Amino acid sequence: MKNIRNFCIIAHIDHGKSTLADRLLDITHTISDREKQNQVLDDMDLERERGITIKSHAIQMNYRHSNGEDYILNLIDTPGHVDFSYEVSRSIAACEGALLLVDAAQGIQAQTISNLYLALDNDLEIIPVINKVDMPGAMIEETADQIMDLIGCKREDIVEASGKTGLGVQNILNAVIERVPAPNGNAEEPLQAMIFDSVFNPFRGVIAYFRIFNGEIKKNQKIKFVATGNDYGADEIGILKLKPEPKDKLSVGDVGYLITGIKSSKEIKVGDTITDALQPTTQMVKGFEDVKPMVFAGIYPIDSDDYEDLRDSLEKLQLNDASLVYEPETSIALGFGFRCGFLGLLHLEIIQERLEREYNQAVITTTPQVTYHTYNKKGDMNLLHNPSDLPDPTVIDRIEEPYINAQVITMPEYLGSIMNLCMEKRGILKNQVYLSTTRVELTFEIPLSEIVFDFYDKLKSISKGYASFDYHIIGFRPGDMVRVDIKLNGENVDAFSAMIHRDKAYNFGKRLCEKLKELIPKQQFVIAIQAAIGMKIIARETISAMRKDVTAKCYGGDISRKRKLLEKQKKGKKRMRQFGKVEVPQQAFLAVLKLND
Repeated sequence: MKNIRNFCIIAHIDHGKSTLADRLLDITHTISDREKQNQVLDDMDLERERGITIKSHAIQMNYRHSNGEDYILNLIDTPGHVDFSYEVSRSIAACEGALLLVDAAQGIQAQTISNLYLALDNDLEIIPVINKVDMPGAMIEETADQIMDLIGCKREDIVEASGKTGLGVQNILNAVIERVPAPNGNAEEPLQAMIFDSVFNPFRGVIAYFRIFNGEIKKNQKIKFVATGNDYGADEIGILKLKPEPKDKLSVGDVGYLITGIKSSKEIKVGDTITDALQPTTQMVKGFEDVKPMVFAGIYPIDSDDYEDLRDSLEKLQLNDASLVYEPETSIALGFGFRCGFLGLLHLEIIQERLEREYNQAVITTTPQVTYHTYNKKGDMNLLHNPSDLPDPTVIDRIEEPYINAQVITMPEYLGSIMNLCMEKRGILKNQVYLSTTRVELTFEIPLSEIVFDFYDKLKSISKGYASFDYHIIGFRPGDMVRVDIKLNGENVDAFSAMIHRDKAYNFGKRLCEKLKELIPKQQFVIAIQAAIGMKIIARETISAMRKDVTAKCYGGDISRKRKLLEKQKKGKKRMRQFGKVEVPQQAFLAVLKLND
């Protein structure tokens, strides 16, 4: 046990975590030359295409140190984007140490600080690493000063490295062995292991990834999940190499996988404790908090017959992504579907793409919304996830919206534009600190609903990619929120309903009506697109009817003959408008997300 080291890599997005993980795998000869490729741990096509890590990946490395001893190193590569911080928290719970990676060209960024505090809360040993030191724009000494100010370490504690060239990677391994503590636990005590991830395999069922804190687990042992109280047989256990490697026994400090033949995702819970069925442990491992979704959106199958398939797909996806929350709901416009909770807009986008790619589900996603608190006149509070569930305005006393504390780190030259952006989004500037001559930290309090749509993209474009952003919820505050409904020929399309601040409601309704006019195809009858707050219409666009020339067959003759045909057409169009159904194309639902493009 004294030769086991469990550690993870934490950093801001795009600071080179996955590239450094590749070099660590190279130097420990964990992967063969044939298996080598860039970002080898990012096994999803989506991750490779976007160049981001979406899922944490665990792998075991064997390494012979210069002191002649063999070490087992369990590495977890984590995502960097703020929307996937739940993945990071789960990885940290299974480790004793963390490599804090900082890009030498960009310095400390918002998510670096956020992930560092997460690691410190779990009492992890922090090894600071300055990455990309081989780059022409590397500011090694400035970055080192920032790290020393942030965590109070000495200059000699900071390791300089390059994930691309392999420079300094040997020093990182030495630092992990010398500075990260070995796991402490007792192999004689009852089994106590924590599930930190799980994945669904169509042939083997649910595969759970776990870390043992006490005791040991053997193949075919009778085990029990503490939270669900169910007993199972350990059909297969093993360690996580690039491909799973079966073993007969795993002991304290080991990170491995478990196959029990479970087919339903409801029977397994990430954060649960595994123990021996005959000699159970008396206490659960302190897992991680339940996830709190920030953004809600409806996901509906394009074909209503695919509803059950979509339910199965979401269930399997939830195993692999524990931060996804969903419940069934019905929409008048779209039929049966699910109201899903996400940690952010990128998370929503990734889930939608994974449903389409991995499970062949063609889906429509409605306007993303945040959770509101509605208080009635008696003072009772209700959670509002869906705008169409908003009670009658006459019984509402007030609506409270969630506020966040947003931390933006940028260069001084972009300060004015970023302040303007935050003020536009109803933000309140709370603090401004110069971290160095080239970096300034801004702290804003801002409504979550304002950053859900396009805040991150706008921030990146006005700062030419240099600003970094991190946030956490600070509570709910009263806001003058109204529900904007979209009507097509007088009928509400509930999928377009949105909760908007009253000051911005007219602008939102007008732009949405204009966008829908472009996207909804012409019918044989006139279509009125209206935006309304309650009974008051605030914007309108009209799509004119396609008109067939019914008088084409009349050549010469009396005018009354032509008029008779036109009157007949007019009556037909009137009847068609009463019974005709307006088909809304899928692009129209996506258009709501891209209103500001």
